[in-house]
Amino acid sequence: MKINVGIVGISGYTGLELVKLLINHPNFELSYAGATSQNELEDIFPSLKNVLNLKVEVADTDEIKARCDLVFLALPHSEGMKVAKELRGSGVKIVDLSADYRVSLENYEKNYCSHIDLDGLKEAVYGLVEINRDRIKNANLIANPGCYPTCSLLGLLPFANMLDPKFGVMIDAKSGLSGAGKSLKQTSHFVSVNENMNAYSPLTHRHSDEIKEHLNLAHNTNIDVMFVPHLIPLSRGMLVSSYGVLKPEFKDIDLISVLEDFYKNEKFIRIRREPVSIKDVAGTHFCDIFAINNGGKIWINSGIDNLLRGASSQALANANLMFGFDESLGLPLVGDSI
Repeated sequence: MKINVGIVGISGYTGLELVKLLINHPNFELSYAGATSQNELEDIFPSLKNVLNLKVEVADTDEIKARCDLVFLALPHSEGMKVAKELRGSGVKIVDLSADYRVSLENYEKNYCSHIDLDGLKEAVYGLVEINRDRIKNANLIANPGCYPTCSLLGLLPFANMLDPKFGVMIDAKSGLSGAGKSLKQTSHFVSVNENMNAYSPLTHRHSDEIKEHLNLAHNTNIDVMFVPHLIPLSRGMLVSSYGVLKPEFKDIDLISVLEDFYKNEKFIRIRREPVSIKDVAGTHFCDIFAINNGGKIWINSGIDNLLRGASSQALANANLMFGFDESLGLPLVGDSI
């Protein structure tokens, strides 16, 4: 069974990762590539020469409707919903990698811009597989979670109803440079990032609200989130440290046992017995998690590949479920670290 697949916004890092995943997928066939201008795929990504002969076309929703059963939207915020709005109801299933359908209207317009597809916002399913697997299977529009929220939430969710809301949660997150996107900025020059690390948008980053919203929705809690992201001089990978305080009745609980029970049936969550290493998850779909409890004060350590589990391979897992395939089809298991 072959499913015709399109990627709109193929020229970015997540677009390339999607191409690499789809090339060897047994059921998905990449048949459409859209961007803002026409080109040859190998001219955008020379590594794909003699691998995939595909023209990149100026994105056109009529062409997508005619040629695709599934489309990945690897577009910036505000651009994803423009395309998704025109495609909804056409029979094309959509996995949107932008922020346009991830949060409530209030949080979206607070952090991004005015929303133009309110019906789509109501219809979209948040694509964090571990908490929404059954809903994803019946969805036509997936809001693929951001990399920081994915890594943070997977670590925090098992403990959300045990955390003392008086203290909230503090999240210290570090991402490889690819998380800043492909467009060149002063802060992403080699001389700016090499042998350096810096925080950005401390306590005001827009992913704070995405993390807080979905953490509290999962357990009907009211936990505040303080979030500080950092750029580190790596191409890919993400490490998150989350700090909180347990309610008195949980202060002596074994955190590793909680993690193992919560994720006992999850193939792509690995519970570690020591702090997480980025090299162990880079190039894979895995999320590694470790946690310790010191008299009710807890530290949760989680790691993912920001381009894969934080974007493209998570999008593929969602697409697999939407079409009734094994969730793990085409997902990368082993990275290239030594």
